[in-house]
Amino acid sequence: MRVINASRITDAVAKLAIEANYYLPQDVKRALTESQCQEQSQLGKEILGQLLENADIAAQKAVPMCQDTGMAVVFVELGRGVQLEDDLEAAINAGIKKGYTEGYLRKSVVADPLFQRKNTGDNTPAIIHIESVVGDTLKITLTPKGFGSENMSAVKMLKPADGLAGVRKFMVDTVLTAGGNPCPPIIVGMGIGGTMEKAALLAKKALLRSIDCRNANQDYAKLEEDLLELVNLTGVGPQGLGGTTTALAVNIEYYPTHIAGMPVAINVSCHATRHAEIVL
Repeated sequence: MRVINASRITDAVAKLAIEANYYLPQDVKRALTESQCQEQSQLGKEILGQLLENADIAAQKAVPMCQDTGMAVVFVELGRGVQLEDDLEAAINAGIKKGYTEGYLRKSVVADPLFQRKNTGDNTPAIIHIESVVGDTLKITLTPKGFGSENMSAVKMLKPADGLAGVRKFMVDTVLTAGGNPCPPIIVGMGIGGTMEKAALLAKKALLRSIDCRNANQDYAKLEEDLLELVNLTGVGPQGLGGTTTALAVNIEYYPTHIAGMPVAINVSCHATRHAEIVL
């Protein structure tokens, strides 16, 4: 058994929080650059250029690329050959507190979601998902989720008879309703199957996959391409001001479901879709 102490986890999470907010993922940067060349709207081209310039300035000056530094969502793959000295969730939240303080990242979490809505002051607690896996390593992936895009996400309990047409309509309706709110061009995570909460989790996890990588299942890979084309035909465009680049990618994850249902979740993400990972 490998022993990993809490301080190492805390330091790793703090570093991830800062890196994810300062540096645009390379797959997204490539997609923005390619989209700028292909965009039909002159205003859209200018906006895409400004997004790229903003990312460069953030990296060069080591500052957040967006004022909304998000609520931290953390995915953990915990090897069964790993022994933890202390509480894992406590160590992760200590890392969020450390990273958001040392990185001068905006604290956006309120303790009570309905009545008092008092800020916790350190951006904790994080949303933490832990999965047990084979091996003796601990993989941590952190994605700061801003709510300009999170608020535009949706879950729909489709019927099996709704089929592909229902999935396509749900996607287009969601994107049109979102408009410019999620700071397009967006990246869309879609989860299909399971139950209501499983579909939502799949949609969130889909956003962690490189936008250069299609689903391993050919049917779902084709659906990803088809939905991306449909989204870009909406004309929402960069920042919702019109154009042919409404989304950079649609990533789909799926799971078995009940014979009577077809849960579908759409997790909308802004152009940055920030995330960083480490293996300990």
